[in-house]
Amino acid sequence: MSTYTRSHPYRIVLTGGPGGGKTTAADMFRREIGERIVVVPESATMIFTGGFPRDPSDHAVEGVQRAIYHVQRNLEDVQSKRFPDRVLLCDRGTVDGAAYWPEEDDSGFYQAMDTTLEDELDRYDGVIFFESAAVGGMGIEGGNPTRLESLAEAAKLDARLRKIWSNHPNFKVVHHDPSFLKKISLGLAVMEEMIDDLRHDNS
Repeated sequence: MSTYTRSHPYRIVLTGGPGGGKTTAADMFRREIGERIVVVPESATMIFTGGFPRDPSDHAVEGVQRAIYHVQRNLEDVQSKRFPDRVLLCDRGTVDGAAYWPEEDDSGFYQAMDTTLEDELDRYDGVIFFESAAVGGMGIEGGNPTRLESLAEAAKLDARLRKIWSNHPNFKVVHHDPSFLKKISLGLAVMEEMIDDLRHDNS
C-alpha cells in the first residue's frame, strides 16, 4: 500500500521522450494561469547543470538515477508544502528514472529506490505525455544543453517512458506534430482539461 497521502490541489506530471516540448508547455501554462499553479523543475537538468558527472558505465548511470530520484521526490514535496493551494506541474516525475535504468527490465530501478511502480504512480493525480519529435524523425535540438541523445535514442526513451507511465489511470498523450506551435497549443488544452476534470471529480 502506498505511504503517500495526496493533498489537493493536484499533482500532475508532464513527461515524454527528449524533445517533446513539455518544459516549454509548462512554462507557457504557468504564464497563462498565473499563481494557481507552480512548476516543479526537472531535477535531472538541475543536477547536470550543477556539475554532476556523466559517464556511460552502468554503475555511473545507476548513481545518477538515484540522485535524480531523490532530488525529484524532495522537490515535489517541498513545493507542495510551500504552495499548498496550487496545482503542481511536475517537469518529469519519480518514475522517469526507470526508463534510463541500464537494465531493460525496470524492476531493478524500483528495488534500488526501495519503492514500487504502484507507489510512485500514486503520487500523481494525472500524467500528460508529450511525445518526442524524434518519433516523427524531426530534430530535438533546443535550449537544454544537457540533452545528449541521438534521434534513435530519444525515440527509444520515448517508447520506454510511455510504456511505464501508461499504467497510470489518468494518462493522456499529446502526440508529435510537425507544427510545434500546434502541439504546444494542444498540450495547454489537455492540461487545462485535466485540471478541470480533477476539480469536478473531487468537488
